[in-house]
Amino acid sequence: MSSDAVAVIGFVVLFALMLLRVPVGMAMGLVGVSGFAYLVGGAPALKLVGQTSMRTVTDYTFGVIPMFLLMGAFVSNSGMSRELFRAANAFVGHRRGGLGIATIAACGGFAAICGSSVATAATFSTVAYPEMRRFGYPQSFATGVIAAGGTLGAMLPPSTVLAVYGIITEQDIGKLFFAGIIPGILAATMYMITIAVIGGVRPGFLPAGPRSGWGERLAALGDIWAPLLLFAFVIGGLYGLPFIPKFTPTEAGGVGAAGAFIIGVARGRLDRKNIRRSLLQATRTAAAVFTVLIGALLFGYFLTVTQTPQKVTEFLTGLGLGRYGVLALIMLMYLVLGCLMDALAMIILTIPIIFPVITALGFDPIWFGVIIVMTVELGLIHPPVGMNVFVIKSVVQDVKFSTIFYGVLPFIATDLVRLVILIAFPILATFLPSRM
Repeated sequence: MSSDAVAVIGFVVLFALMLLRVPVGMAMGLVGVSGFAYLVGGAPALKLVGQTSMRTVTDYTFGVIPMFLLMGAFVSNSGMSRELFRAANAFVGHRRGGLGIATIAACGGFAAICGSSVATAATFSTVAYPEMRRFGYPQSFATGVIAAGGTLGAMLPPSTVLAVYGIITEQDIGKLFFAGIIPGILAATMYMITIAVIGGVRPGFLPAGPRSGWGERLAALGDIWAPLLLFAFVIGGLYGLPFIPKFTPTEAGGVGAAGAFIIGVARGRLDRKNIRRSLLQATRTAAAVFTVLIGALLFGYFLTVTQTPQKVTEFLTGLGLGRYGVLALIMLMYLVLGCLMDALAMIILTIPIIFPVITALGFDPIWFGVIIVMTVELGLIHPPVGMNVFVIKSVVQDVKFSTIFYGVLPFIATDLVRLVILIAFPILATFLPSRM
C-alpha cells in the first residue's frame, strides 16, 4: 500500500475514533503509532512512544503550560474575577447594556491573568449572569455576552493556545504573547461597541443599572490592585520593563503561579481547601493537554513519514488561488473543524500540516498564530459545538442551547469583521513583537 493511501486511511480512522468519543490525544497517538509501525516497523514505533512521552513531560519549554494553568487556577479560586466585575460595573453599569460592557471588560482583565477561555466563561457564568438577570437582561443576551467574553482568554496573554502554537512551530512564545495584546484589546473594544449598538437600536431590550458614586468607583478600583500587579509583573518580565527582571516564558509562568499563590494567601482568599482545589484543577488540565500533545507528536511523526505536509503544501500552492485565496481556504477549514472539535485539538492536529503551507506562501508566522487563535475563538462560540456554550450550559442549567447560540450571533458577526481587519492590517499583530 502506498504512503498516500496509508495517510488517507489514517485520517479516516482518526476522525472515526473521535466520532466514537475516543479522547483526541489517545486517537492521534493510536493512529500515529499504528501508521508509523506499518511503514517503518513495530520496534521503532514502540521506541518512539517511550522517547516522545518522556521528552515531552520533561522538556523545559513545555513547562510553560502547567505553570500558567496553575496561575489561572489560583486566580480563579481567589475571587479576583468578582473584583474585576465590580470595578467595571461601577464605571459603566449605569449605561444601557452597561452590565454587558462591564462583563466584557472584566472578562478581558481576568483572561489576562488566567489564559483559559473555558475558565473565563465558567467563572463569569457564576459572577456576571446572576447580576444581569437580576436587572432584567434577557437570557440570550446575558449568556451570549459571557460566551463571547470568555473567548478573550484564547487571545490575551498568557494564552495557553498561543503557547502550544509556539511550541509546535518553534516560534518565540514571548513574541506570540505580545502579538495577541492589540488584537485582544481590539476584540474587547468591538464587543463593547456591539453591545452599545444593540442597546441603541433596541432601547427596551437592555436595561440600565443604578449609577455609582465616585467614592464607590474609587473603592472598587482600589480592589483590583492584585490582578493588575500580577499582570504587570508577568508581562513586564517577559518584555524586560525597568525595575523588573527579564525572564523566559516558562519562568514567567512559574513567577505568575507563585505570585498568584502569595497574593491569594496574603489576602486570605486561598485556604487549604482552595489550594488543594487549584492544584487538582491545574494537574487535571495539564495532564489532558500533555496527553493531546504527546498524541499529536506521535501523529506528526506518522505525517512526516508519509510526507503529508509537503504534499499538502504542493497541492494548495498549486491551486492558483494566490496567497490570500489559500489563506481563506484554510480559515474556512478551521471554521468547519470548529463544529467538530475543541480549540486545542484543532491547533495541535492541523498546525503541523498547515504551517509549512503558510511559510511557503511567505506569511509571518507570528501574525498567522494570532489569526489562527482568532479563528479558533470563533469555534468556541459558533454552533453546533461551541465549547464555551457547553460550559455556560453546565453552569446555568435553566437556559437552552438554542437561547445561548441566539445570543452569540451578533458577536460571531463581530468576530468575522475583526478577522478581516487583522488580515488586512497585519501590523496590528506584528507591531509589539517587532519592538522586543
